[in-house]
Amino acid sequence: MPYIFKKLPTLRYGGRMLRSVAVIAMPEVAVFELGVLCELFGYDRTAEGLPGYDFAVCGVDGGPVPSHSGFTITPSHDLAPAWTADLVAVVPNDVRQAPAEVLDVLRHAHDRGAWVMSVCTGAFTLGEAGLLDDRRCTTHWRYTDSLAARFPRAKVDPGVLYVVDGTVLTSAGTAAAIDCGLHLIREEQGSAVAAQIARRMVVPPHRDGGQAQFIETPIPTMASCATLQPLLAHLLETLDREHTVETMADAVHMAARTFARRFRAETGATPHDWLTGQRVLLARRLLEETDLSVEAIAGRAGFGSAQTLRHHFTQRLSTTPQAYRSTFKAKV
Repeated sequence: MPYIFKKLPTLRYGGRMLRSVAVIAMPEVAVFELGVLCELFGYDRTAEGLPGYDFAVCGVDGGPVPSHSGFTITPSHDLAPAWTADLVAVVPNDVRQAPAEVLDVLRHAHDRGAWVMSVCTGAFTLGEAGLLDDRRCTTHWRYTDSLAARFPRAKVDPGVLYVVDGTVLTSAGTAAAIDCGLHLIREEQGSAVAAQIARRMVVPPHRDGGQAQFIETPIPTMASCATLQPLLAHLLETLDREHTVETMADAVHMAARTFARRFRAETGATPHDWLTGQRVLLARRLLEETDLSVEAIAGRAGFGSAQTLRHHFTQRLSTTPQAYRSTFKAKV
């Protein structure tokens, strides 16, 4: 798994803070992105043993809101639920300057420690609220330069699917909202819950790569059209074995430097980062689903020793394997 999100300084493991979600819809609201959040957080799956959320779509005044697709939606709420929600999200819109009451509710959400999330160009609204100042963030790759120009204190990363910086989440274009939302669910309710929701939505629980795979990969020539997918599948099946750039390059009959460039172009990460991320994901599943010792999990995940596992696990998740297991094992 490459770095498709930035490491959280703190994670509220065990807090189970995500109970209520408010989505703010403004004129020319993007209906697909709104629908993604409705599907992630507004669909009742409690009968399947999954968590339920108190979900509200909010308009500035509760009145009809025109969509960018030529029809109008009528939110069931004004901004009242957003003042207390555990997650306040903003979807793309055509509002150049967000209403003052929207900016106030976003600032208040951040100040009280709630999650604040933008989808695609909704990041501009977070910027207007001052929530991107000195913070890593992203938006759709077509608008990253505009975001950086308009909010020069924002640390815009154009090559990722989403960024988590503190309690502020920003996602790239369209379907990246799924990745971002599933990440938040994974951090709050565990990998098993995120995986079940992803399965119901018929999407991968974790998508590798970033926007780089869409904006940086050159069009392949006929002589270089082979994909690395078979190699990636093999690596996932053999994470317990040692893999180096040289051995991976040999497997696809490439020079090491050529392979490293191709790997980054196709996955958005270096071979080492990708392998480490996949090993951490496997360790998370084993911590949640088995009683194996940390040492045994380190071996199965390819880290070699518990010490190495703890190092990478803590570096990526800001918590130890033992603390993670005590929070998430047998929660579903």
